[in-house]
Amino acid sequence: MVEINNISKNYGKVKALDNVSFTVNTGELFGLIGPDGAGKTSLLRIITTLILANSGSVKVFGLDVVKDYKKIRNITGYMPGKFSLYQDLSVEENLSFFASVFGTTIQENYHLIKDIYVQIEPFKTRPAGKLSGGMKQKLALSCALIHKPEILVLDEPTTGVDAVSRKEFWAMLKNLKKIGITIIVSTPYMDEAALCDRVALIQQGKILDLDSPEGIINRNIQEIFEVSAKDMYRLKNDISSYENTQSVFLFGRVLHYSPKNESSAKDLEEYLKNKGHLNLKIEKGSPGIEDCFMKLMNTNG
Repeated sequence: MVEINNISKNYGKVKALDNVSFTVNTGELFGLIGPDGAGKTSLLRIITTLILANSGSVKVFGLDVVKDYKKIRNITGYMPGKFSLYQDLSVEENLSFFASVFGTTIQENYHLIKDIYVQIEPFKTRPAGKLSGGMKQKLALSCALIHKPEILVLDEPTTGVDAVSRKEFWAMLKNLKKIGITIIVSTPYMDEAALCDRVALIQQGKILDLDSPEGIINRNIQEIFEVSAKDMYRLKNDISSYENTQSVFLFGRVLHYSPKNESSAKDLEEYLKNKGHLNLKIEKGSPGIEDCFMKLMNTNG
């Protein structure tokens, strides 16, 4: 279990974290979801004992991140957002080195990484810096697991990785969860939130909401309409002025509109036709985490 209590972190006048508190349960796949600059990396670095908070406390399986940092490092696997392995060493040399740092060998804990390593083993003599993005992430994950950690902390592991590699990476995390490893993963990709047991939505150093993905959606969004018309800019302004609008924002090529009270597409259509909108199209949509995030940002902004 990871217990985070009233953590604050400042960089000069910039407040990266503002009294953040939550708990990650043992054996849980927990997601920290938010855009760049939200405070995700600072929080993960505090959990992994790499930086100190200005105030508050963190305990990892009962160990204090300040007093017991050496013990925490021995039970933690950390994969930073930026590829940080030795690029001039081969795949196998990197893995052997990180195993030796923790006093173990590749053979001793190979069962932990075999499903991952088998995909990069054909390139074991290739320098790490010459690997593709997806292969680099698999090597980094193998190095983070080679000492058999109790908790795995991953900072935006799929950023910049192709869609197939992202899918494979999350399948690997699901398998690691099955063997009892506690996983904390940060990501800016809202669609990845649905793959976690619970998620914390974070923005400007504050937790906007925390629950299972389904719980967050059910609590924040009752219904969503996808709306488009010839003049999207004017459409957004007119919907914003509509008396029953709870939130409206651009979502790809359509607007996502959420009403304050139970409504129908017909009510909205009549209002917009009276405003003179052409090529009007309104369809019922399915709310997701991104809809909740946008609503919470507007509410807390």
